[in-house]
Amino acid sequence: MVDELFANPWPLWLTLGGLLLAAEMFGTSGYLLWSSVAAVLVSLLVWLVPMPWAWQELSFAVLTILAALWWYSWLKGRDRQQPPSTLNQRGQQMVGRQLTLDAPLVNGFGHVRIGDGNWRVQAEEDLPAGTHIVVVAVEGITLRVVRRAG
Repeated sequence: MVDELFANPWPLWLTLGGLLLAAEMFGTSGYLLWSSVAAVLVSLLVWLVPMPWAWQELSFAVLTILAALWWYSWLKGRDRQQPPSTLNQRGQQMVGRQLTLDAPLVNGFGHVRIGDGNWRVQAEEDLPAGTHIVVVAVEGITLRVVRRAG
């Protein structure tokens, strides 16, 4: 049985790929994923072109490194394409929101109710209650607002 496995090693590489993939599910941050891909590729390569164990091991090492480098370069390029996240930045999520003042702004300052919270707002001018406004920026805990056109 063992002699047959060493004479025809592609099932061994395929099994190794499956075991590495199963181990990846325990949370190794992707490294074992690329090792398992390399093991499956070596299995396919050995099935197509039989080669000595030294070449199989070298192929596995090289393919693991190439797969990890490819993943790193793809991920690095992908991070640049995505806009910055406003997750857990509640104030930044308010920019562009259209609101109506419940109370007048005095000396350019006041408060507005958004959802279940109360936010401090600041404008360049005093605005009466009922004015439609747009949040244009956030400075600390203060929302900068302007009168909505139209």
